[in-house]
Amino acid sequence: MVDVRDDLGDETYWEPTRRLSDGFDARLLREPLGVMPVQRPLTLSAGSTVTEAMRAMQREHRGCVLVTDDGTPRSKLIGIFTERDVLFRIVDKGRNPAALPIGDVMTPNPENLSARATVAYVLNKMSVGGFRHVPVVDDEHRPVCVISVGDVVNFLVSAFPREVLNLPELGTTPPVSREGA
Repeated sequence: MVDVRDDLGDETYWEPTRRLSDGFDARLLREPLGVMPVQRPLTLSAGSTVTEAMRAMQREHRGCVLVTDDGTPRSKLIGIFTERDVLFRIVDKGRNPAALPIGDVMTPNPENLSARATVAYVLNKMSVGGFRHVPVVDDEHRPVCVISVGDVVNFLVSAFPREVLNLPELGTTPPVSREGA
């Protein structure tokens, strides 16, 4: 344990944050978003119902729908509709999703990233903004993909497969290797 004392020689209530970069390859943060495994964006128009959006999200196993001018990825991004919107803007308010347009409950003009951004920028958006999904757009503001927290985790696991995927089961003691024949 590190002995951390303030100017008076008393122990403080916290220890300095340990830097995790010792074993982390910071070059991963400079990688373009294109290296991340992502799926095509799920898009709908603002006039689509919440029920349509929720069914599409369930069918595609996604946590959000991007809302565009005409409901296709060929038009500009105008909003995002997420699982959180279902909870906080519909269920929590007692609204009927069957006839409710997603345009009424989406987040308009969501924060997004350029397709030329790096992994560091998506991590920054997620951390600072508290987002679980970040839309990525082209130069015409058309959706290219959505990067989710799960996409970031999968990217990091693929960068450190031995360290992450070969862990012993939690609560077990790793086997002791014996020397000799």
